[in-house]
Amino acid sequence: MNMRASVSAVHAERLEIVQSAERFAAIAEQWTRLWRDCNALIFQNHDWISAWWRTLDDPTRFALRIGLVWNDDRLIAVIPLAITRRKGLRFLEWAAVAYSDYGDLLRAPECPDAALDRLWAMICDTGGFDLALITRLLPDAAAWQVFEPGKAHGIKLRPNHRKETSSRIAGDWESGEAWLASHPKKVRHNFRRGIRILEDAGTVQFRLLGADEPLGPVLDRLAALKRKWLVENARTSDLFDDGRPALTALVDVLARTGILRLFVIELNGTPVAISVNFAQRDTMMAWVTTYDPDFARASPGMGLIFSYMQWSFDHGLGMVDLLCGGEAFKGRLATDVVTLHSVIGARTMKGSLALLADEVRHKLQQRHKRDTVTAEPA
Repeated sequence: MNMRASVSAVHAERLEIVQSAERFAAIAEQWTRLWRDCNALIFQNHDWISAWWRTLDDPTRFALRIGLVWNDDRLIAVIPLAITRRKGLRFLEWAAVAYSDYGDLLRAPECPDAALDRLWAMICDTGGFDLALITRLLPDAAAWQVFEPGKAHGIKLRPNHRKETSSRIAGDWESGEAWLASHPKKVRHNFRRGIRILEDAGTVQFRLLGADEPLGPVLDRLAALKRKWLVENARTSDLFDDGRPALTALVDVLARTGILRLFVIELNGTPVAISVNFAQRDTMMAWVTTYDPDFARASPGMGLIFSYMQWSFDHGLGMVDLLCGGEAFKGRLATDVVTLHSVIGARTMKGSLALLADEVRHKLQQRHKRDTVTAEPA
């Protein structure tokens, strides 16, 4: 079912909430045009969200809530949301949020603020969720127009304690070698030492996969290495499930869009480190990286990161974005760390109680951390 608000003399824009897979598929062309006009990231691309939707392992746990603003037959805004069931609650969040590092909406310049506000209120009135949890908001995200805490439209949103960081590397280096030379001697030595350790075991090659090369064998290898790491660290991710339908579908979107940059370090023709990257907005973005733990002594993962960073600056890109994650190595490499914020709001009594419990739990955790630090000997 899809809901439409009729055009009135006051409001020229028509609002729509997409809830069916059929309607979602039908708006692909208009959505893609708006996405290109906005120069938006792949995470807001129709094909990206469609790849997520088509490969869900349990579709009954999800429901589309995609808000649209139309001006006649021209799509001028998209708020790509979905409802997810987990922990006994229904969360309204970004569609494909599990695979998307930055959340945002699409908006043409002619789309009025008031139309976006009315659309958000309409999504809230449609219901079907207990909590709205809007995460991974960059400081300059267009979505702040809708989700700024304290706004009168829709449910009441407040800042949430969930924050993430993204690490970026940018500078005025003339080449990749100049970037490497800017690091301390020990860092450069460790990078080159790792390559030498691999070379002791055979022929080593760093390369970017060509556009005509089959991706299947490399993605099979990536998924197998990731599953091994997940088991060893007691974690799960359906992105790397055996058969990898989601991984294949999403990488295919990157390839068809022309932004895929898949780098490998190979030892005797077998990848020992793999990084699925994409290039947009003069930036190399590192989406998924993994390495073979059997060669951990050589740090092939870091070797690959250093290699594709040099490649990026050699090819005129202005920045490398390591995307979300607080891993220590990202902080060591970054020239800038950006905080991603989130907002939350309850729509039902169940949601309000869950929100209250979450806030109490967070305060207790923060108090425990402070007490632990205070108790440590000087």
